[in-house]
Amino acid sequence: MAQRKTERLMNLVFTLLATNQYLTKDQIRSSIAEYREDTDVAFERKFERDKQELRDLGLEIETGTYDALGGVPGYRLLRADVELPQIDLTVEEAAVIGLAGQLWDHAGMAAETTTALAKLKAIGNDFDPSVLRMTEARLSAEEPSFDAVFDATGRRMPIAFEYRRPDGETTVRHLEPWGMTSFRERWYVGGFDRDRRRPRLFRLSRIVGDVKPDGEPGEYEVPADADLKKVARALHPPEPTASAVLRVTAGRGQSLRRYAVRIDPVDGTTDEVEIAYAALDDLAAEVASYGPDVVVVSPPELRDAVIDRLRSIAEAHA
Repeated sequence: MAQRKTERLMNLVFTLLATNQYLTKDQIRSSIAEYREDTDVAFERKFERDKQELRDLGLEIETGTYDALGGVPGYRLLRADVELPQIDLTVEEAAVIGLAGQLWDHAGMAAETTTALAKLKAIGNDFDPSVLRMTEARLSAEEPSFDAVFDATGRRMPIAFEYRRPDGETTVRHLEPWGMTSFRERWYVGGFDRDRRRPRLFRLSRIVGDVKPDGEPGEYEVPADADLKKVARALHPPEPTASAVLRVTAGRGQSLRRYAVRIDPVDGTTDEVEIAYAALDDLAAEVASYGPDVVVVSPPELRDAVIDRLRSIAEAHA
């Protein structure tokens, strides 16, 4: 749904830029497939919403007519008001953007980063992404609510959503989103909870159904001292009470290596990594996610827990 909306807005921008003349609603409707599929009432509503969204993004749509007697009004975008000036990046700046493009592994972002990198190359900012592959870091986002929350966060627009608590109960929450963060392959949005009247953090995978606007873009300001890490303290694991020894393929298991108390090379392809942990189940889930690249040496209970998880996965896909 979010991707289709983005495509429609982009098509509207291209249509309004394609000519210097003012285009009537009928001309615009006939040019964009999704508009043509709508009823007259649905088209009017959708077109008005789309115009407002473009204006919220800073695109000033002109309204006018070439008919001196005041004929049917039309719309257009002037290239001079839309196009960015030539962007000259240093090698280092281009490399950073290239790395950011590699990090995203999400349907809603993949096409955008690919297009952005292609444009950078087209204007002469070439770089070799292979030199950036020093880690295996990737950001994935499979939660259906990701696009809507990401969009609202950038536009500073309050949102409302149904949220499922750990005990299974659901409630409607109202949030002024300040930012998003990823922790152990799960995405969270943090901000000011209008219901609780204090900063809170919500896991996107627990959002049920659609995320709905609950106000206007730019309705609030993110506090200058807002610290999402403080809001995310609940994510911090308790103090470690045990340690595990793992055999990890070289260059893999970066999230495990980050918390290692010891890393010793075994040979050219494997390292022995010792990691302190508090929750055996959480560590077992993380180890299992790396498949054959991480093998448990000790303790036996962790090894058994990982084997159980891998066996369950194999049976589910049999």
